[in-house]
Amino acid sequence: MNTEKKIKTLIVKKPLKLDCGKTIKDFPIAYETYGSLNSKKDNAILVFHALTGDQFVTGINPITNKEGWWSYAVGPDKAIDTKKYFVICSNVIGGCMGSYGPSHKNSDQKIFGTNFPVITINDMVNAQYNLLDHFGIDKLFSITGGSMGGMQVLQFISNFPDKSKTVIPIATTSSHSAQNIAFNELGRQAITADSNWKDGNYTSKETNPGKGLAVARMAAHITYLSKKGLQEKFGRKLQEREDLKFGFDADFQIESYLRYQGSVFVDRFDANSYLYITRAMDYFDLAKQFNGNLSEAFTNTKAKFFIISFTSDWLYPTQENKDIVIALNSIGADVGFVEIVSDKGHDSFLLDVPDFLNALKNFLDKSYEEN
Repeated sequence: MNTEKKIKTLIVKKPLKLDCGKTIKDFPIAYETYGSLNSKKDNAILVFHALTGDQFVTGINPITNKEGWWSYAVGPDKAIDTKKYFVICSNVIGGCMGSYGPSHKNSDQKIFGTNFPVITINDMVNAQYNLLDHFGIDKLFSITGGSMGGMQVLQFISNFPDKSKTVIPIATTSSHSAQNIAFNELGRQAITADSNWKDGNYTSKETNPGKGLAVARMAAHITYLSKKGLQEKFGRKLQEREDLKFGFDADFQIESYLRYQGSVFVDRFDANSYLYITRAMDYFDLAKQFNGNLSEAFTNTKAKFFIISFTSDWLYPTQENKDIVIALNSIGADVGFVEIVSDKGHDSFLLDVPDFLNALKNFLDKSYEEN
C-alpha cells in the first residue's frame, strides 16, 4: 500500500537533542488537521494520541479505512467542534504512521530497528512543538489527550507554560506505576520472544513478529476494559457453540474477542514501535524532573486546567488523576476536575460516553467564549 500521498509530513530541520543524549535533525513529523485556523490563530487545539493511536483523529483513516480513534469526540458539532476549532494531531516520534521511528532508514539507508534511539514523552512533545512554528501559532487555545496523550499534555504545559490557554489531561497519570510498567514489560517480552522478531531486524529478514505483537495487544487490551464491563458484555458465554470443546480453541466469547483484537492490531502497527512507545511511557515521571515535587512542574503557567477521570479505570485510576489536581491546587492554579461514571474502563475516553463528551464540550465552549 502506498501511504506517502495520504500522509502530511513536516520535515524538522533544526536539531533536537533527545533525553538519551543523541541528537536528531531533518526528521519527519507526520500530522493531520481538522477544521480551519482563524485569522487570529487563537482557535487551535493540539491533540496528543495514546499508545496505539495516530494522527488520524476523526473521520475515515485513509491508511486503515477505519474510523478515526476519537471520532466520538472530534468533528462538526461534537465535543471538539471542528466548525469552531482547528485541530492538529501528529504521530509521535517512535511511531509507525509516518513520524520518525524505528521503521525509518538511517544515514546508511538501513532500517533502524532497535538501533533507533530510545525516546521519552519529553522527546515526543519537544518534537511536536515544531508544529506551532509551522502553522505560525503563538498560543494554542487548548491541548488535550487521554492516557499517554494525557502524559504528553502534562509534559507540554510544563515545557511550554505560556503556549496554551487551556489544558485537558484525560484518564492519565504523572508517572507510571509499577503495575503499568509490569504490563508493558509483559507486552515487550511477548514481542521479543517471537522467533520472527530477529533482534528487531525483522523487516530486512522479511519476517514479522505478529504472534508476539498480537499477544502484547491482547494483554494491554484487558487493562483498557473493566471487570464489570467485561462481565456484562461477555460473561462466560460460549463462542458459537453449545458446549465446551475440551481443547484450546476459543471456547469463550472473550477469548475470541481478544484474539480478534490481537490479529487486527498486527495489520496496522509496528512491533518495534510498540517497544519504543511503551518504554517512553514507563520512563515518564514528571515529578522526578522537578526533584520529586509535581507542583513545580506547573508553577510557571497561567493556563486553565480541566482534569477528567473515569470510575472504572483501573489502569490510571481516579486517585492518580486527583494527585495532579492536588499538585495544581497547592500552587493556586485554575483547575477543575470531574470523575465520570462509566463501566467501560480506561477506554471510556475513546467511546460514546455522553457525560464525558458533554463535560469536554462544555468546558471548551465556555472557555472559548471567555477567550
